[in-house]
Amino acid sequence: MNDYKALKTFLLAAEKRNFAQVARELDMTPAAVTRAIAALEDDLGVQLFVRTTRQVSLTTDGAVFAAQIQPAVEALESARKDVRNANKADQGRLRISAPTWFGKAVLPPILSGFRQIYPKMSFEISLSDGLVNIVDDDYDLAIRISSQPSDKFTIWRKIRVVPRILVAAPGSRYAEMQHPSELTPDDCLAYSGESRRETWALSDGGSSITISAGRAFSANNGEVLADMAADGAGVAMLPGFHISEHLRTGRLVHVLQGWAPPDLWLTLYYPPYQSLPPRIASFSKFFEQQVAAHMVMLD
Repeated sequence: MNDYKALKTFLLAAEKRNFAQVARELDMTPAAVTRAIAALEDDLGVQLFVRTTRQVSLTTDGAVFAAQIQPAVEALESARKDVRNANKADQGRLRISAPTWFGKAVLPPILSGFRQIYPKMSFEISLSDGLVNIVDDDYDLAIRISSQPSDKFTIWRKIRVVPRILVAAPGSRYAEMQHPSELTPDDCLAYSGESRRETWALSDGGSSITISAGRAFSANNGEVLADMAADGAGVAMLPGFHISEHLRTGRLVHVLQGWAPPDLWLTLYYPPYQSLPPRIASFSKFFEQQVAAHMVMLD
């Protein structure tokens, strides 16, 4: 960074036109400032300043050089600050991907609480119900509610289990079913990140059955599926947070209660860091603590 320091010294001298003032602002001696400028002039092979006993002023070459390097030096300074902040636990920027419902209902108070403790932190939040490529899309971390992770190229942190249940409209024929074999693919409303069909694996603790879902309807949003099921369109298999209000008001009922699909996981996942940067580690710890406090919202 010696060249960077020399360029920064030169730009400040070009602005202040006084080597002594530059020395005070950069915590250098006037002689050190003079040597730095002289070395830069020697390297470039041009005179950058005209020096008198009372002041210094830029030469034409010096003015042209200052104008050309100013944006690059400012960009480098900004990059240096970002890197330094990225390795602090209490400041910097976090770019986070989160599921749509979770991002709207649960994440805001967690972010607000974190910023009360760390007011120098800033966030970029992207809401999506599909899995993102955390490396290619340049996220610091992602929050996901999905099946047990199998990706070998990212780091996963399991926060808690998220159970799912089968629901349908009360009074519908689905509410009277005794066995999942009564379901057809047209009856099952599929959740799919690509809005395609999915396969339901259900178990009663002893027996298991697999059902194709989504032949008639699929969506990549749980709230849409909950509303469709409440309107009598079929059976949906959803985590509690998507349907808690529907269950409370009686728009949906739990069907085939003896049968359950595999649980989902609320998970944080990260790019393949050798170790989590401090700002990401501090947010992850806070997130886990706060989600525990909001646990009822996920059941």
